[in-house]
Amino acid sequence: MQQHAAAEYPRECCGLVVAIGRRQVYVPCENTAADPAEEFRIAPEAYAAAEDQGQVIGVVHSHPDGTSQPSPRDVAACNSGDLPWHIISWPEGDLRTIVPEDAPLIGRHFVHGTDHDCYGLIRAWYRQERGIELPRFPHDWYWWEGGADLYVKHYRDAGFEQVLDGSLLAGDVILMQIQARQINHGAIYLGDGQILHHLYGRPSCRDVWGGYWQERTRMVVRYTAPN
Repeated sequence: MQQHAAAEYPRECCGLVVAIGRRQVYVPCENTAADPAEEFRIAPEAYAAAEDQGQVIGVVHSHPDGTSQPSPRDVAACNSGDLPWHIISWPEGDLRTIVPEDAPLIGRHFVHGTDHDCYGLIRAWYRQERGIELPRFPHDWYWWEGGADLYVKHYRDAGFEQVLDGSLLAGDVILMQIQARQINHGAIYLGDGQILHHLYGRPSCRDVWGGYWQERTRMVVRYTAPN
């Protein structure tokens, strides 16, 4: 992205993030806007060519001689679709990601640190289904590999208490340990033996509660704070 932004400067660069299996690549596209110094446009045929390589999971463009702060047009355009937008300032080099507000809960593309990761999906479910705004907590990539135990550390701060009687109600958060030394994944229990969750490298989805997921469960927490 930085190389493309530098090559196109002072025009806005644009491109797409494409998932090819579990690998994500940046595909640069030509900016076909009438005024490429102020806006960008990706031609439909360029989008189709990117789709031939894999699944398009993000839109990228640069802000020449500006910050990565999204413009009102950026926000509106992002909200009109279902893909995250990645904005890079140049020559500053800062990268910012925005995601569609109130995107469908199923089929989200994974973007770490946003409402498009596992905790972000929990936040989005509570916002959309219960009208509750859960707090964000800052975290780094692969925080669990550095020994952090963020779900356990913060679940009470977010208004949850551990369920100790073995019950399971719709809206409970199931905390799991997946290929890590501590809890690093959360899912919403939907009832009727179904969970909603978002794994790295996969779209958010429903799954049957049991088997693999049940074996990796370490605790269940329930929202108890007043609305």
